[in-house]
Amino acid sequence: MNGPNSVSLTRFLIEEQRAKGKIGADLRLLIEVVARACKTISIAVGKGALGGVLGEAGTGNVQGEAQKKLDVLSNDILLEANEWGGHLAGLASEEMDHPHAIPHHFPKGGYLLVFDPLDGSSNIDVNVSIGTIFSVLRCPEGMTGTEDEAFQQPGTTQVAAGYCVYGPSTTLVLTVGDGTHAFTLDREVGSFLLTGKNLQIPPDTKEFAINMSNARFWEAPVKRYIDELVAGKEGPRGKDFNMRWVGSMVADVHRIVTRGGVFMYPIDAKTMDKGGRLRLLYEANPMSFIVEQAGGAATTGRQRIVEVKPSKLHQRVPVILGSRNEVERVTGYHREG
Repeated sequence: MNGPNSVSLTRFLIEEQRAKGKIGADLRLLIEVVARACKTISIAVGKGALGGVLGEAGTGNVQGEAQKKLDVLSNDILLEANEWGGHLAGLASEEMDHPHAIPHHFPKGGYLLVFDPLDGSSNIDVNVSIGTIFSVLRCPEGMTGTEDEAFQQPGTTQVAAGYCVYGPSTTLVLTVGDGTHAFTLDREVGSFLLTGKNLQIPPDTKEFAINMSNARFWEAPVKRYIDELVAGKEGPRGKDFNMRWVGSMVADVHRIVTRGGVFMYPIDAKTMDKGGRLRLLYEANPMSFIVEQAGGAATTGRQRIVEVKPSKLHQRVPVILGSRNEVERVTGYHREG
């Protein structure tokens, strides 16, 4: 049971606003709206087949990927929840070609919201953890929030980022640039309650997450690094490593934020023409902000992810993030060539 000292998400954000001046009222209310939308998505995910939301939607997204029914539903939930609050100039979703304009009859604010409404959707039908990823930016001066260019900001300009993982419990992990914090949804009360303050990713780890089926396509630095891990005690690292791979970025990153590890979706021969596998604005930047605020590191292998200047709305990048010492090691291998 939750005691009298339980801190709700709302109280946490008000204290961040009042005591530290890290956020303003509009940003606080925006985060609360996103959290409420995530609660609605959590309910739909939890019903599964009972809610008639499993299976294909019969449509494709901008990346040409088949959409699941829950992809479409989650996208609609986030759009409808956020377009009327008066905090946003515009929204951009991984599922849509271009930004979503705020309807004219609603007031507009100064922020931009970008999101992946349901990350790991290939796992929906097999009841494996999936999640929502979001990032908040300021709308550049002189822009309306409907232009692609308004969203094409490096990750260093993010004012907040978070993800919600829908697993055995629903957990919201959030940063407003003042550490990384976890909130667990109390389903009886209907509130997110603080369950992890100032999370810290251990700098060293014995766990790694990568899709080994792509090994034959990897570049030499990644192959060198993974070969060392797989060699274990008998190899140059002198210790055994365990591999974990869920196939849902939210689930894999949440494990790393909770107990350490390194997550890798490097560029390879299959994704070279696209620039990588994961989307910079909707996945890589928010996760990098969260991980860095928890003491970890995040790079493309060649540069810090949040310093990449986007050139298009759905740009893809390689991603290596997690325990700092491991990320720095594999990044060093890339520098050596």
